[in-house]
Amino acid sequence: MKIVVAANERLYHFFSAYAPQTGCSDQAKKEFWSLLDEKTAEVPPKDVIIVAGDLNGQINGTEPARTSVFKYLGSAIASDGGLMVEVNSRVSTAWSKWCSLTGVLCDKKIPERFKSKIYRAVIRQVSMYGDEDAALDGWVTRMNRVRNEDIRQKFDVAPIADWGKEDSVRMIGLELEVSGKRPRGRPKQRWSDTLHTDMKVTDVHPD
Repeated sequence: MKIVVAANERLYHFFSAYAPQTGCSDQAKKEFWSLLDEKTAEVPPKDVIIVAGDLNGQINGTEPARTSVFKYLGSAIASDGGLMVEVNSRVSTAWSKWCSLTGVLCDKKIPERFKSKIYRAVIRQVSMYGDEDAALDGWVTRMNRVRNEDIRQKFDVAPIADWGKEDSVRMIGLELEVSGKRPRGRPKQRWSDTLHTDMKVTDVHPD
């Protein structure tokens, strides 16, 4: 039996072959090695050849019991390739961490900003370990039905538009001089006008 696996831009050719045992004739042994040489010679030189006695992983002729879920580096790998086992495992682990910290997270005397730091450093790290590059659809976050303004106000986070205004204030002195004639009608909003408006919003004085 032969299996070809593509990995790291290379092909790995796995050959499952049983060498002639003691008691076989010399003719049978010669035919076996000739056939194995013939099959391996067909593999390109840049590929990798791996010859194994049995690809089914038998021990003394007995196949070991298979498990449906295998834990590896904190991830639950299912035999059917599904992700629900992994998701349920992450939720269970995060919930266990949450329960162990309820004395702190549910204490009204502790500021919410401090609670959010604990959540980001402990609970979220446990639930999202190794999933930094996982794709998340927008509809998943919208299921929370929480307005962005409420979240920003609760945790004292400024909107991204205000961040842009603060950045523009830092660029004082880099005004652009527009060449050409002035068009008819009301003058367009200049960068300096926007700068002065942003300075008023952010309560920044020129001096």
